Amino acid sequence: MTIRVMLIDDHPVVRAGLRAIVDSFEDLEVVAEGTDGTADVDANAVDVVVCDIQMPNADGIELTKKVAGDVPVLILTTYDTEGDVIAAVEAGALGYLLKDAPEDKLHDAIVATAKGQRTLAPEVAGLLAARIGKPREALSRREREILEGLTTGASNRELAQQFFVSEATIKTHLIHIYDKLGVDNRTAAVTVARQRRLL
Repeated sequence: MTIRVMLIDDHPVVRAGLRAIVDSFEDLEVVAEGTDGTADVDANAVDVVVCDIQMPNADGIELTKKVAGDVPVLILTTYDTEGDVIAAVEAGALGYLLKDAPEDKLHDAIVATAKGQRTLAPEVAGLLAARIGKPREALSRREREILEGLTTGASNRELAQQFFVSEATIKTHLIHIYDKLGVDNRTAAVTVARQRRLL
């Protein structure tokens, strides 16, 4: 039985390369392509979606949330930060592989994901294991977004305007961020977040 694959990536050259690799395997066939997270996925015509994370209009996380219940998703990306990995897994992605993986690993990951099996690159599995071991340190998506804002030097007022919340809400988020990262100021929070590859 041939596994029907849909490729979603905003780079035409990358999609063409992936199509050539995937179609070179007798048990895999690319039957559809998309350029971003707004792509229509036909659950009746596709067995697995292979999708990048960072794309215009709508990213791979949004697409995963939309289709994960109907079609298994394998994230194939260059991004291996803890934030991206956790967001993808929480969105429902079954697989997470880096684009520098050997072709045979890509094949195995696509097949396993299509069968509903969890498939994670070793680096990704390590990040998740660390997170499970320290659940109190896991940041929410909003907290990660605020951390990104801290890197720009934005004030509490500017962050509040950016996220359409009150300054008090931003302060509360910062308290939680500091507690989870074990720091007591903005600079230290950004430093630790970068060390842990949350940014």
